[in-house]
Amino acid sequence: MKKDIHPTYYPECKVTCACGNAFITGSTQPELKVELCSACHPFYTGKQKLVDTARRVEKFQAKQAKKTTLAERKGKKVKRAAKAAKKEKKEIVVKIKPEDLKPSSAKATAGKKTDKK
Repeated sequence: MKKDIHPTYYPECKVTCACGNAFITGSTQPELKVELCSACHPFYTGKQKLVDTARRVEKFQAKQAKKTTLAERKGKKVKRAAKAAKKEKKEIVVKIKPEDLKPSSAKATAGKKTDKK
């Protein structure tokens, strides 16, 4: 075994659980704090216990609530049909410039420059 590359081993490592249970084991750290142990783990106790370290339960509940609100939304086809119906009802306004109302012969002469000396 090479020297100075391995961590220090502590044969008397104290492990403390969130439930209050404590026991001694060997580890590379002098003291460990854990959330679950064999005294409170659901697999060993047979009791269901929610352990939510990463907010998974709240995230799941938020997703479920969002799905119920999304179910009330309209689909693409319904939205497009409503938009088409609204477009049909809308009046069409055409803007015309005053020079477009003049006769076409006046337009042709208006574009030419006349030089009178």
